[in-house]
Amino acid sequence: MHLKLNTMTRLSVNINKVALIRNSRGGNLPDLSQFSRDCESFGAQGITVHPRPDERHIRYSDAYALKDIVRTEFNIEGYPGERFLKMVLQVKPDQCTLVPDPPDVLTSDTGWDTLVQKEFLKDVVSTLHEAGIRVSLFLDPEPELVDHAMETGADRIELYTGRYAKDYFQNRESAIAPHVETAKRAVKAGLGVNAGHDLNLDNLKYYAENVPGLMEVSIGHAIICDALYFGIENVIDMYLRLLR
Repeated sequence: MHLKLNTMTRLSVNINKVALIRNSRGGNLPDLSQFSRDCESFGAQGITVHPRPDERHIRYSDAYALKDIVRTEFNIEGYPGERFLKMVLQVKPDQCTLVPDPPDVLTSDTGWDTLVQKEFLKDVVSTLHEAGIRVSLFLDPEPELVDHAMETGADRIELYTGRYAKDYFQNRESAIAPHVETAKRAVKAGLGVNAGHDLNLDNLKYYAENVPGLMEVSIGHAIICDALYFGIENVIDMYLRLLR
């Protein structure tokens, strides 16, 4: 598998925060299905959801409903517990991103230890592959984790970019360095490279320009925040321009 390093990075819109707003009042406003359709019509190349056990934003029922709505790429993230895997195998999204979230975590802020959890991940990846689902593993930007990730059979890694975003304005060269090295290792190993968490209008362009083999970014919180000021159609275009 040979990855082109200069292809445009795809934008997948994470709609968790839209679901959070809906859930705060009950009912179906905003309409998640319509919002997903609109994001795609405005140029988004994917829709991401991350249902958690307490269903505080995306509900498991949303994943089933979106199965027949999303026309680009549907990515479901989450910890591969029994309930989650059952849902994913029934919905059959284009991609499943495995995240090592404990049930009570506020947000995803750490990746897999692919050495310690290699055998567990091998079994999960194999199960998902049997259903024809592409698998990505959420990883911290540590090159040594890549070889073990490859041995699980996963197709891609998703680099956790939270610390990069936090350190961007202090020293962006230092902040991005481990991502560049980890991505290089992944490309050499034949793994696709995704990224996500706290990427925004300030730090995305630099990241996309410097991380080799970057195939997809998943962005939710920042897009919804920006949409409050600029509108979702304008915001999606703004992010796409940074990725060109």
